[in-house]
Formats: sequence, C-alpha cells, structure tokens
Amino acid sequence: MWFEKRRKSMNRRNFLCTAGMGTLAMATFQPLTQLAQAASKDMAIKAIGFDGFPIFDPRPIFTLVRSVFPEHGGFGKTWFDKIFAYTWLRTGGDQYVDFYTVIGQALDYAVDHHGVSVTHEQKRQLMDVWLNLKPWPDVPAALDQFERQGIKLAFLSNLTEEMLRSNARNGGIEDRFQYFSTDRVRAFKPAPKAYQMGVEHFGLPKRNIAFCAFGGWDAVGASWFGYPTVWVNRFGHKPENLDQKLIITGEGINVLTRFAEQRNGVPKTP
Repeated sequence: MWFEKRRKSMNRRNFLCTAGMGTLAMATFQPLTQLAQAASKDMAIKAIGFDGFPIFDPRPIFTLVRSVFPEHGGFGKTWFDKIFAYTWLRTGGDQYVDFYTVIGQALDYAVDHHGVSVTHEQKRQLMDVWLNLKPWPDVPAALDQFERQGIKLAFLSNLTEEMLRSNARNGGIEDRFQYFSTDRVRAFKPAPKAYQMGVEHFGLPKRNIAFCAFGGWDAVGASWFGYPTVWVNRFGHKPENLDQKLIITGEGINVLTRFAEQRNGVPKTP
C-alpha cells in the first residue's frame, strides 16, 4: 500500500513524494556537520520562513485515508499527486484558488478516478483533518531556542492562513508565528513571488532569512530564490536532480536550530 512504505514509525514514504517532494542532488547537498561557514553579523539568521509541514505532523491524514479507503491503496497517491499538480498548473495558468479549495478539487478527482463512493461525512472528515494537525514533538523546544536568539518566525506556505492558524492553535503555538499564505500573492510555491513575501514582510535581505522546507521541491525553489535553505527531511527522501544551490538537511528540526546557531555564532545545542 502507498502509505505502508516508510521505515520505523514514520512509514508514509510517499506522502507528497510523487508530487516532486523527493530529493536534492548530492553534489550540491551537505549535512550541517560538514558546513564550514564563518558566523558574522552580515550572514546572521534574523528570521525564518517555514513551510507548514516541518512544523505540523501530517501523518493523521494518511491514517484517515487508509481507514476510509482500506481497499484502495492507490487512492492517497492519486489525491496527493493531483493536489500539487493542480497548484503548479493553476500558478502557471494564472488561475489561482486557495489551497483548501485545491485539496477538495483533487479529492473529487481521486474519487472519480478510482470509482469509489464517499459519503458527505467522510468527505468532511477528509477535508477537516487538514485543519486539525498537531506539531511534531521536536517543534516546541526549537521554537523556544529561536525565541531566545530573537529570530522572527513566519509561515511562508501554500496553506491558507486559516489552515495554518487552526493547526498552530491545536498545538498552542499560534502566537509564535506571522502568517504569510500564498493567498497574499495568488501564486503557489515555487513561484518567486511566493518566496518574495518573506523579504517584503520581514524587511530583511535574503541572506538573513532562512527558509525551512518539508519537501525537496520546495527546498529547491527556495534555494533558487536565494534563501539560505534547510530541508527538514523527516521521511528520508533522496535528492532532486536539479541545479539547486547548497541545501542543508537533516531528519529533525534540530538541523535548523544548529544551522541558525552556527550562522549567529551561538554555541551548538546538545
């Protein structure tokens, strides 16, 4: 089954993978421990823009899909393929609708494609689960570290502001972020004007704004834009074969805290 193929407890390898989340070319990719970058005020990390899913754990979505469609293992793959295909198609065609609407349209496509029946209540559950996620366990401590360093935090996400706030509220972290949804510019990532929101709203040069990605494609897009980019690769995907700039990676958010500490001249956390 599509969502049975991950190792250990995070056994959902194909979540968003088929939408291009995969991997970054190893020739331009370095683990943080191999990065030799001198800390300086000019290169300090003063703000961080986050995709939604380095913060919010999406695994309840997989669990729900499996419970609603136990005999249709390919349903989830079809759904997530279409979600991201639709975001890129709509941006390319200048036909923007918000991400929650895209999720629903992709769900309807998957239902028709697989010839399954879905009740109104099941569809409501499949949509509402995107509004009821919780933070990954390692997130609260990382947010505390960023606060101690005086780093500004914001979501820089395809998700609507309502989706982001609802999920942040679930984890008691709503007041830790600013909220920059692509709804503001009516273009989904990796469109450059989506990443530009961070520069405009933080009022900082790109070099002082780290971007934290969940998907490989998003990490590539942020690196193309010029952000110092950290990929929290929680599901262990391989790198994209693209001409991205250097991207720092690790399986947990501690890779981001250590990157910020290094750039800011702070002693490494244990």
